[in-house]
Amino acid sequence: MPQKKSAKKRLRQNEKLNQLNRRIRSTMATAVKAARAAGPEERDGAFRRAVSAIDKAVKAGVIKKETASRKKSRLAKDLGRETAH
Repeated sequence: MPQKKSAKKRLRQNEKLNQLNRRIRSTMATAVKAARAAGPEERDGAFRRAVSAIDKAVKAGVIKKETASRKKSRLAKDLGRETAH
């Protein structure tokens, strides 16, 4: 357990940010999973939501830009789309 006031504050901040990052990553993973499981009718909307969730994770700094690009590309390929945009 930290002794100094600044170390205690840093611990609180780290816990808060960790929870936020986990929530963002979980939302992204759920959206990607839903897109893969979507039927032919709702596939486009699910794909857009998944790409949006991936982009938000990049914006928040949870995943890197190239990781997002790879995820979007693989998702597009799995769903039989031409491009990821």
